[in-house]
Amino acid sequence: MPRIIPISAHTQPPPALLRVAQEDLQGPLLDQRQRPLRDLRISVTDRCNFRCTYCMPKEVFGKDYAFLAQSELLSFEEIVQIARVFVERGVNKIRLTGGEPLLRKHLDVLIGMLKQLTDAGGKPITLALTTNGALLTKKAVQLKEAGLDRLTVSLDALDDGIFKTLNDVDFPVQEVLDGIQAAHEAGFEKIKINMVVKRGVNDQEVVPMARYFKDSPHILRFIEYMDVGNSNGWKLDEVLPAELLLQGLAEAGMPVTPLAAHHTSETASRWQHQGGGEIGLISSVSHAFCSQCSRARLSTQGKLYTCLFANEGVDLRAILRDPDKQNSSEEMGLLLRQTLHATWHARTDRYSEMRAENTHFPTQERRKIEMSYIGG
Repeated sequence: MPRIIPISAHTQPPPALLRVAQEDLQGPLLDQRQRPLRDLRISVTDRCNFRCTYCMPKEVFGKDYAFLAQSELLSFEEIVQIARVFVERGVNKIRLTGGEPLLRKHLDVLIGMLKQLTDAGGKPITLALTTNGALLTKKAVQLKEAGLDRLTVSLDALDDGIFKTLNDVDFPVQEVLDGIQAAHEAGFEKIKINMVVKRGVNDQEVVPMARYFKDSPHILRFIEYMDVGNSNGWKLDEVLPAELLLQGLAEAGMPVTPLAAHHTSETASRWQHQGGGEIGLISSVSHAFCSQCSRARLSTQGKLYTCLFANEGVDLRAILRDPDKQNSSEEMGLLLRQTLHATWHARTDRYSEMRAENTHFPTQERRKIEMSYIGG
């Protein structure tokens, strides 16, 4: 029998709506720790063509796994309607994720729709996408022409054998490298290459990856293996801390020096190779950055999550599909604004800090939303 992992332990009802004047439902929004809302990640599909062991292991997401029906996904119009409310409250960057977002049909149409959104000053939002790169050779030009600004590609190894073991569908690494090149030729600059490092699995690939991308125009980012969701069997001793990774680079003759952050809510610390070339370190296990987190996440089914490690989401799709409000866009919009205000205003999330403070923190006992439903 396949092991069943629920999407989420709980669906949280909308919070008690605050009595807020209409004029206060505009502009910057702060949570209980004075963190602004700046970034929105939108999962456009729960499907993926890889079965990476740390995200969608095959023993859980096998051939008989029941993915969401098309009717359960947010439509493009619903996504834009929700995104517009977030932009009103300070979001200036939207990232499309999955699953694998390039599996969503006509994604370029959604990109074009989202690119019409502008902030309070009339400036277009930044629109980014994270992909495993498998379909990039076919879709890179289409994505660029639709208006996508930034691209991140997940790549966990250069060695073909290790890469195939990790993706667990026998997909060759060269096709991802070809996709990165196709995206660069399509006009994407400074593509971010994300490598999740799991000790004893692919940590021997850190130095080869650093050497390969050192003199490229792209930015390689090493991500500490995290306890996202419940399906990956996460263990703390499988994490390679950032300090040890930096030490390994130095011992291999590739020392790096720190660079200043672009902004305070940046997840990756920035480092520079001698002679040029940038890398990033995303160290949410060894160096939690909860205090600066400005990210909200919209799941495939339209639930709002205020933390990557959350176990509860607020159902925004229910508001959009409430038959009693279908004929009143004004009432629906007001309820969306009030729900977002109440949810973010009440936010106190600090999961990674709590894990760091307590080595016996019950990471696996706590039910969490699966990463394939809200993106990484």
